[in-house]
Amino acid sequence: MKGFFFRLIITALGLWAAATIVPGITIAGWRSLLVAALVLGIVNAIVRPIILFLTLPITVLTLGLFLLVVNGISLLIVGWLVQGFAVAGLGAATLGAIVVGLTSWVASTFVSGSGRIRHFRKVEVRDRRLDG
Repeated sequence: MKGFFFRLIITALGLWAAATIVPGITIAGWRSLLVAALVLGIVNAIVRPIILFLTLPITVLTLGLFLLVVNGISLLIVGWLVQGFAVAGLGAATLGAIVVGLTSWVASTFVSGSGRIRHFRKVEVRDRRLDG
């Protein structure tokens, strides 16, 4: 449950970053932001695999670049379903999906799958000579 909560917050952070950076994505408030993050997770779990299957030939032809458009379509669906979260078009949705993906990728490096915060320790090397 803790992992789900952290993933929800990470997705909400990505959506907030997308609304801040990408023109054409607007969020009315923090409740709309959290609902949009939750609905995006549901859309990615249920609808996105169907879209991926239907667009498999064009995804193969574009060497996977069409996946960016598929992610944008998922974000458009969320904008259509959630009141207070609006996406202007497919271009804004695709750019927003890139921002959400990058933000989630960076933030997920600090959270494990079970929801535990990962700590990175500073490694210090002493008494080593680098001269030949």
